[in-house]
Amino acid sequence: MWYTMGMLTLQEVFRDVGGGKVALGHFNIANIEMFWGVVRAARSLDVPVVIGVSEDERDFIGIAQIGALVASIRAEGTPVFLNADHSYSFERVKEAIDSNVFDSVIFDGAALPYDENLAITKQCIAYAREHAPDILIEAELGFIGKGSTIIDAPPAGAVVTEEQMTKPEEAAAFVGETGVDLFAPAVGNVHGMVKGGEPRLSSERVRSIKEAVGIPLVLHGASGNTDEDIRAVIEAGIAQVHISTELRVAYRDALKQTLIGHPDELAPYRLLKPVVQSVQETVENKLRLFNNL
Repeated sequence: MWYTMGMLTLQEVFRDVGGGKVALGHFNIANIEMFWGVVRAARSLDVPVVIGVSEDERDFIGIAQIGALVASIRAEGTPVFLNADHSYSFERVKEAIDSNVFDSVIFDGAALPYDENLAITKQCIAYAREHAPDILIEAELGFIGKGSTIIDAPPAGAVVTEEQMTKPEEAAAFVGETGVDLFAPAVGNVHGMVKGGEPRLSSERVRSIKEAVGIPLVLHGASGNTDEDIRAVIEAGIAQVHISTELRVAYRDALKQTLIGHPDELAPYRLLKPVVQSVQETVENKLRLFNNL
């Protein structure tokens, strides 16, 4: 395998990714079925994986509860990490840090004016460095929409053209002033899946930003993008790729088929086994792509 055997920290994993060959897979979950789908995929392929829970997802599952689940899998030797995804305020970042269960936390100020995004990101960094220096802090620059849904077109204000994308000089200034550990730019990516096809990702912009900032880059909103585009941006310097909507689609479609095929079944574990399998297969396909397997 490309990574060092043994129980790693997330920071150590990032030292091995983003060099143009492999990227770390990040998958959002909302319940136990999605959790097992991701974990079983990681075990099947023997690669590290990050489980993400956004504000709504961690409110639904419970922060302590998802922390306990991930800790139990790590205790069995599987390198699974936990990220507090898309936190939209300092208070929610602080809550995630104080819980002591996350390996990384994202402050998502991409929809805010630059100066406000900068100020809150710096506040998050200062708190993390004082209270939990091992937690990686990520920030975003360039609005790519919100939510994991199927949409007709990129959301209003989303950055999808070359002219609108995150500029390398702005990225360098932002990273230099905040001291973030991970940086998520807008390079043609959008949250959700766009009917009729996603905007193209710009590997050249990724390469320019990577050269400018010198820290791991994260691609959000990668559901629906072509394998060709994702491979190109990994080769250009993306170190972590986020998938959410495609897992939700896999979950929904499998559950529909099971309910239609077994209308009289009452046992949830029988109804939901195909759901876990569908999520696992989706994650495995993505992990093969990200890890060049």
